[in-house]
Amino acid sequence: AAANRAFFEAVVKSVAKKRAADASPSAAASVTVYYSAANAPSFRTQISRSAQIWNSSVSNVRLAESSSGADFAYYEGNDSRGSYASTDGHGRGYIFLDYRQNQQYDSTRVTAHETGHVLGLPDHYSGPCSELMSGGGPGPSCTNPYPNSNERSRVNQLWAYGFQAALDKALEKTSQR
Repeated sequence: AAANRAFFEAVVKSVAKKRAADASPSAAASVTVYYSAANAPSFRTQISRSAQIWNSSVSNVRLAESSSGADFAYYEGNDSRGSYASTDGHGRGYIFLDYRQNQQYDSTRVTAHETGHVLGLPDHYSGPCSELMSGGGPGPSCTNPYPNSNERSRVNQLWAYGFQAALDKALEKTSQR
């Protein structure tokens, strides 16, 4: 619980900085996080579908492909650990998509799940198939690539505009420990 709290607080701080840096009129509606799929050509369809899923599920952050200056990137290959996200949870880092895991599990679910980490969500392997961040916990028969209402709300909360009061409250709680 303490690790999740620290992760949440770090995400909130980073999003606040990104929001403050983006003074464009569209910034009031959402933050755009840019990704590169150039190093994962086998998964371009799943990556695009994952971005569409997240973009239709949340309103405070948008995912958009970029050929240069991306905030995070997708890579593909073989890794005994399977697919994973190496991210700060604030829209930066990279996602590695493992060939074997993506043959065993629904590839769009895997990609959307890993993208959830980039947006600030932690794993919850004990969750049901209806929970995207349960990952492979429910087994390979689970093909749901959509975040549930709690996951959508959490991402919108993490990327919300005007959350200074929540940030101040989180920092106040941290300093009281």
